[in-house]
Amino acid sequence: MRLVMDACILYPTVLREILVATAQSGGFVPLYSDRLLEEWARAAARNAPETAAIARAEGALFRATFPQGRVQPDASLEATLSLPDPNDTHVLATAITGQAEAILTVNLRDFPTRTLARHGLLVCTPDSLLLELHLSTDTDVASIAEAIRARTEAISARPQPLRPLLKRAGLPRLAKALSQAEPL
Repeated sequence: MRLVMDACILYPTVLREILVATAQSGGFVPLYSDRLLEEWARAAARNAPETAAIARAEGALFRATFPQGRVQPDASLEATLSLPDPNDTHVLATAITGQAEAILTVNLRDFPTRTLARHGLLVCTPDSLLLELHLSTDTDVASIAEAIRARTEAISARPQPLRPLLKRAGLPRLAKALSQAEPL
């Protein structure tokens, strides 16, 4: 499954780390453009200016990890596209150029289902994607989430229970499913 990762899901660290680890394990092929990675760095800088450099370094690591996912959208294609937020047409152009199946985002209103359907695309949230992978594939989302939880706990030096951590990361349905499956 080829998915364009919108910048809004790259900035929150826990969410990004779970998605990246899921992609590395074969759950999906992440597609991105240089512009999407730059948006990630700018979003990080809005919260704390010193984090822009960190985000750019992580973006370089992301490029090195997923070189096959880099897409250079056609500017002339982008000029023909229309979305509620014109600043998102590059995301749609990236998806079309990269032959994605869906756009992975939390900004569902910015990517109307009918508009995407005209281009053979779907839109999905990280929560729905990860829950689907957990329930219907061999992708071990539970182990990935636990590894990220343990890392977060080690970095913060505070207990990080899985369910609240996933809920803060915007993954409430996955949090509920994993907490019902087995205690982690």
